[in-house]
Amino acid sequence: MSRRLAVVLAAGKGARMKSDLPKVLHTALGRPIVEYVLDVLEHCGVDQTIMVVGYEADKVRRALAHRSNLTFVTQAEQLGTGHAVQVCRDQLASHTGPVLVLAGDSPMLQTASIRALFDEYDSGNSHSGASPACIMGTLHKENPQGLGRIVRDQAGEFVGIVEEKDATDQQRKISEVNMSTYLFDCRELLHALDQLTNANEQREYYLTDCPGILSAENKVVRALPVLAPCEAFSINTLEELAIVEEKLREMT
Repeated sequence: MSRRLAVVLAAGKGARMKSDLPKVLHTALGRPIVEYVLDVLEHCGVDQTIMVVGYEADKVRRALAHRSNLTFVTQAEQLGTGHAVQVCRDQLASHTGPVLVLAGDSPMLQTASIRALFDEYDSGNSHSGASPACIMGTLHKENPQGLGRIVRDQAGEFVGIVEEKDATDQQRKISEVNMSTYLFDCRELLHALDQLTNANEQREYYLTDCPGILSAENKVVRALPVLAPCEAFSINTLEELAIVEEKLREMT
């Protein structure tokens, strides 16, 4: 089994949280929400976690100083999710196995889901001699409003991610959505990051472009609907945090 690395994106302020606290340090059931993510990574055998910090970075470092196998990388200027991974180049440069990339504000992340992604990666490696370039964890959501849709061809293979604002009326009917949970072959990830541009309205570098870049090069990219329904709960406001906290209470 390949050595497992993870990159956790935790640089944002979370302006809609109406607080000066870094978003990932908001608490649910008395714990910073990012701690739930780190617990899952530990349970899944991740050997090293790289956490991208930015807004109030020192507060995040201090709050997580007790965590082992955790390296912090600073994203001084937030130029998008793709840029957040680009600043980890030095830490990823010598790695040749899988690297999981996910958001630090996802306390509903489930161990079974992440294990399924790693199992798929290891299975591809052992059966064909070549691991997939990228595996995305997806889910089907009854109301996918606001989320990127997973577009597939007639054979059911991944074609790309289409953001709702760019989607056609037909694509908006797709229920399978991207939840920003990716498992990349590290070499392929670094290659895709080299191809990213900020030619978009926000002038940002989007990690969501990487699977499409690899797919367009005929690399193996898979979208697996293995995420649990609870993983669809996002946290952008204090009201959403309260909902997630209640869900966590029900699950414990």
